[in-house]
This record gives sequence, structure tokens and C-alpha cells, in this order.
Amino acid sequence: MAKVDRRIVRTQEAIKKAFLELMSEKSFDSITIQDISDRANINRATVYLHYLDKFDLLDKIIEEHIKNMSDLCEAEADTDWIESTVHCMEYLANNYLFFSTMLASGGAPYFRSRFIQHNIEEFKKDVDVTKGKNSGQNEDVVVEFVANAYVGVVEWWLKNGMPYPPQEIAQKVGELLERNL
Repeated sequence: MAKVDRRIVRTQEAIKKAFLELMSEKSFDSITIQDISDRANINRATVYLHYLDKFDLLDKIIEEHIKNMSDLCEAEADTDWIESTVHCMEYLANNYLFFSTMLASGGAPYFRSRFIQHNIEEFKKDVDVTKGKNSGQNEDVVVEFVANAYVGVVEWWLKNGMPYPPQEIAQKVGELLERNL
């Protein structure tokens, strides 16, 4: 795999950070490429070297986080709900600007539905409606319920400034997941 130039990585990180900061301050529709370049302290043309437009930038940021969360879920596949949830909550906390902007402030409604879909796909791997507590239930209903509840708790946690540390909220959420999956 080709090594990526660190200057490119730094520039892209500056663009993404500037964009997320702007989204936390004003609506997506009112943000311009000039705003992003000014905040990132780079030339406007540099933004266009990396992204087609602000929609492409938003899509790339969202997909990067969804991929990271999928990779995290894959790595945690053999752990229990509480342990795997700790790592998820730590990831959310470490990327607070992104998740608080996307979920808590309503920065990009598309992200919420994409985040729910990601969770549906992950929870679907663990639902067994043939035996146990979900015997006889409809798989789609169970995963919709759990995914929406999970995203709702994450939104609440972020909107309230993370009132519990990641490990503590993970313990609470992990126990609820164990009860429902």
C-alpha cells in the first residue's frame, strides 16, 4: 500500500476540523467552501483538490466514521456487550465534535439515519429469534428497537455533555443490550 504524504493528511484533517467546527456554529446550508478554507487557514483551491464540494466532504467524513465503527465492531465481535460498548463509547467521546455536531445539534439528519442503519446491521448479527428471550419475535422489530434505543441514548448522552464517563455509560448500555439481544 502506498504511503500517504503527511502533509496531505494534515491538510485533510484541518479541512474536516474546520468544517465540523463551522457545522457546530451554523447550518450546513450556510457554510461555504470559502468559510471552510478560511477556518482551516488554507487556500480555497486546496479544499477542491481534496473534495468535490461540501456535500462530498460531509459524505467522506460520515463514511470514515461509519467504517471506523464497523472496524471496531468487527474487532469486538468476540467480547461481551459491556466490554464492546466501552470501546464504542470511548470512540464516540474521542470524536465528540463530530458526533455531537451530527447527532446532538441536528447538524446532518442524514447521519442519524446512517448511524441507525449501521447499528441495525451490527445488531442483526447477534439476534436469535429461534430461542431464548427473543424466541418468536420478529428479527426486524428487535433490531429496529435496539438500534433506535441505542442511538437515542447516544444522542441523550451527547446533548447532555456526556454526564457519565464512557466506561459508566457503556456499563449501563451494555447491560440493556444484554437484556434485549
